[in-house]
Amino acid sequence: MKTYVITGGTDGIGKALALTYLERGHEVMVVGRSAEKGEAWLEAARHHGAAARAHFVRADLSLVSETRAVIDRIRTAFTKIDALVLCARHFRTTRLVTAEGFENTFAHFYLSRFVLCHELADVLEAANTPVILNVAGPGGDGEIHWADMQLERAYDGQRALAQGGRLNDLLGVGFTDSRPETPVRYVLLNPGTVSTSFSGQYTPAIATQIEAMRRSAQLVDEAIAPILKVLAAPPAAPLSAMVRGERLDPHGPGFALEDARRLREHTKRLLAACPEG
Repeated sequence: MKTYVITGGTDGIGKALALTYLERGHEVMVVGRSAEKGEAWLEAARHHGAAARAHFVRADLSLVSETRAVIDRIRTAFTKIDALVLCARHFRTTRLVTAEGFENTFAHFYLSRFVLCHELADVLEAANTPVILNVAGPGGDGEIHWADMQLERAYDGQRALAQGGRLNDLLGVGFTDSRPETPVRYVLLNPGTVSTSFSGQYTPAIATQIEAMRRSAQLVDEAIAPILKVLAAPPAAPLSAMVRGERLDPHGPGFALEDARRLREHTKRLLAACPEG
């Protein structure tokens, strides 16, 4: 029996993966912000006779304090994690600053993933073939705004998400660079456009566009098939990147080691200055 921790596990790809692994007899912890959806997940587990193997943690991952509370719960529940699957994402049309002083998309989409990856590394390393699957859209053309990473001067929801994808690319590079002997395989994955809930705060015009995207997007069950294969047999390389099943060079443009190290040091400074840092 393996242990899976899935953020964004009450919706879309995360939920489908969580239910699949539960049905296969594994232990699964999902993390989400909705207590109602969490209870629905636990009810589904009871329906499958798997209540003892199903766990839900309610958390707002835009807050470092709540992300670290999740880590505490994981450490209490498990001595090892076979796979950490990062799916949580939330779009915001308008800029929001969290109670800890971070721009919401930056905190939720990137900072929480940094904290989870680095602070759970030892629990992952206790497993035989551990893997981190970061569903973040590798290889995108977003720009990293080094002088204004939290977009105080020119916030745009799409720009924030696109930058977040690039930051997660560098997170993967930085993770493998900082732990050269780790057995953890790090996989950056872009599943393409999938018909999920598209969690977010949208203007009416953007909501109409999102609905049109959802109608033409691939179904969740179709999208998770290649993801299940990757998690069943992680690549041998320490770092891999994939776009809809096709390999992407994780050493090419957008994956510069010097940028990854720069971002890692910047992030460590932010966390050290955070009230929960």
